[in-house]
Amino acid sequence: MSLNTSPEAPVPVGQVSRLIGGWIDRLGAVWVEGQITQISRRPGAGVVFLTLRDPAHDVSLSVTCYRAVFDRVADIVAEGARVVVHAKPEWYAPRGQLSLRAAEIRPVGVGELLARLEQLKRSLTAEGLFAADRKRPLPFLPQLIGLVCGRASAAERDVLENARHRWPAVRFEVRNVPVQGVHAVPRVIEAVEELDKAPDVDVIIVARGGGSVEDLLPFSDERLVRSVAACRTPVVSAIGHEPDSPLLDLVADLRASTPTDAAKRVVPDVGEELARVRQLRERALRCVTAHLDREERGLASVRARPCVQRPQRMVDEREAQVEALTDRARRTLGHLLDRADSELSHTHARVVALSPAATLRRGYAVLQHADGSVVRAAAEVSAEEELRARVAEGEFAVRPVAGSVAGPVVGPPA
Repeated sequence: MSLNTSPEAPVPVGQVSRLIGGWIDRLGAVWVEGQITQISRRPGAGVVFLTLRDPAHDVSLSVTCYRAVFDRVADIVAEGARVVVHAKPEWYAPRGQLSLRAAEIRPVGVGELLARLEQLKRSLTAEGLFAADRKRPLPFLPQLIGLVCGRASAAERDVLENARHRWPAVRFEVRNVPVQGVHAVPRVIEAVEELDKAPDVDVIIVARGGGSVEDLLPFSDERLVRSVAACRTPVVSAIGHEPDSPLLDLVADLRASTPTDAAKRVVPDVGEELARVRQLRERALRCVTAHLDREERGLASVRARPCVQRPQRMVDEREAQVEALTDRARRTLGHLLDRADSELSHTHARVVALSPAATLRRGYAVLQHADGSVVRAAAEVSAEEELRARVAEGEFAVRPVAGSVAGPVVGPPA
């Protein structure tokens, strides 16, 4: 399609369209999968017009087919159905429009859908999006609950009525969105992200009633799963009934079996809480009463003890012990003093009897030199030396007689 063009030599639109058509005509037929979003069958027309959309990337293509091709699947294919089309690209030159000419249309079976969902589930599980440690606990009493559901749906009514019946003061921020079809996924994602950004929303509930596997496919979309995984606000999945299990159930912080169950698990029952409070108050009263009774019994036991009834008894006993010990100490000290006095008297008598004074009283005298030293030998005395004689009742001077210095010592009278 390379052309030599310039502002002075442009190519007409018709020629460009024909060139594009020629290039597209060389393309071969392909198998295409998508979701039918629109079917146009005009009475008497031999061609049926379809719009085939890729819900994962929000891309659509026009598909045309002969009535005979479509009639083979008309009973089992409707808007919203997923199909596989064997078609060849065509270019409608007058309008510059690309479409697919379908030669065969096959509906995608439930088994194939489930197999693809299982493959996606394994992939997301390997990434850790369904790990239990990512689950966040729900608030005990949310003040504002975000609700994503279909407009005027039974799911919305079940959640609102059951929640307000359990806790009348609870408030809701409701976002009504399509819950099936081609527009469901982007609208649900938009609502969830908007509620997640709201600072007052404590928990988000995504609710939908039951349906077929095809009806619940939007809630297994990878984009929705990743969006919920990125939420900061706890998310509760309440899709379908108990047997239904879209991938949203696995990534949500809490999976509720039904919208009614979601209301019961998100909002506490005021009656049950009041009953629980009464039970706790009664239990606390019983505990306090039992504690007081136990302490009273302990106090009575303590008061019944003799030491508490007669506290002076211990003092009296100790006083008697002190008096006994005092008497014993006095007796012991008296005996010791008496013994010491006796010993002192005997010692004194012995000392008196053996003292020099007693000897002097028996008539002996002590001779002393002038310097006070005692005369012990006659040789120590010189002739004419004046001595001092000390007797029991005083002393006097004596002088030795010449020629008798070496005589006997002075003694008591005969």
